[in-house]
Amino acid sequence: DCQRADCGGRERMSGALAAKKRQLKSYLDAFAHPDPAAFEAAVAENFVSDAAINIVHPFNEVAGAGAYMTRFLHPLMAAFAGLHRRDYIITAGTFEGADWVTCTGHWCGTFTGDWLGIPATGRLTYLRVGEFHRVEAGKFAESYIFLDLPELMMIAGVWPITDSPGEKRGFTGFLPGPAMQDGLRVEVGNPVRSAESAALVTDMLRALATEDETWRPYWHPNMAWYGPAAFGAFLGIEDFASFQVPFESVFEGWSGGAANNGMTKHLTRAADGDYIWTAGWPSLTGVQVKPFLDQPATGKRVFMRVCDWWRREGDLLVENWVFVDIPDVLKALGRDVFEGIEI
Repeated sequence: DCQRADCGGRERMSGALAAKKRQLKSYLDAFAHPDPAAFEAAVAENFVSDAAINIVHPFNEVAGAGAYMTRFLHPLMAAFAGLHRRDYIITAGTFEGADWVTCTGHWCGTFTGDWLGIPATGRLTYLRVGEFHRVEAGKFAESYIFLDLPELMMIAGVWPITDSPGEKRGFTGFLPGPAMQDGLRVEVGNPVRSAESAALVTDMLRALATEDETWRPYWHPNMAWYGPAAFGAFLGIEDFASFQVPFESVFEGWSGGAANNGMTKHLTRAADGDYIWTAGWPSLTGVQVKPFLDQPATGKRVFMRVCDWWRREGDLLVENWVFVDIPDVLKALGRDVFEGIEI
């Protein structure tokens, strides 16, 4: 029950966001099968020419749609025969007055050519990818693209990092899409439900790194946390806690983009029905006071580029897909796993 004008405004906003989801779906459809011409056309059609594109280390800042093709997509196509995309979540929403579309899934292909110094395996490979695009005048004007490059290095047998004492690593391997298989809907979720979902995640994030683990009531007991390969995936709240609590203790003053800490922020944080997301570049910080991923305690303040998608069932969070730019974190700690690589 709402005022007619308010309902009309919500309908117009939902219609505009639905159009952006359809645009994103059309963009991703261009990558559904190996077709370099279609890839080129999709990038030219959807990005502004001088788009601010950011990709995980070692790419970092990529200046414009043309450079995105030459520095990233062309080499990726050359390294993976039959390269194509398989996404399982697309969303759209508004954060701080800006419209965002997001997607996550896998780049797929046969790894036949060395890439970023990672030796080819000759085998079918799934490379996790997550993307966030700020839409302005119908084009992607600002983008943040996450890849799980450590997983690819593990598959190729060249990941040089071992776990530090006391660190727990979960399952590393192919991670699934949503259990409900409804992540590719182009319809926009109910705005009231979306607002509730966004508030649920914001409150949960503020409860992290608390002594009494006040984040627990926000999660389903059988939740799934699909973390980056350097951390692994965990099933069930106790399994997740056995990773999360020690991880928080590695960093003194551990806090994230929802904490108003004056150092990190979320670029986008919103919800689309039962799907919620955040992304920050960086969005997590803390001072390293314990060993972490084979790096001794440095006393340095670390900043992490992080993104998440959550799925909600009822009033609880039940699935969480997570990316952390681990190579960028390690570089800040003095260990560049891509040292000497030119792209």
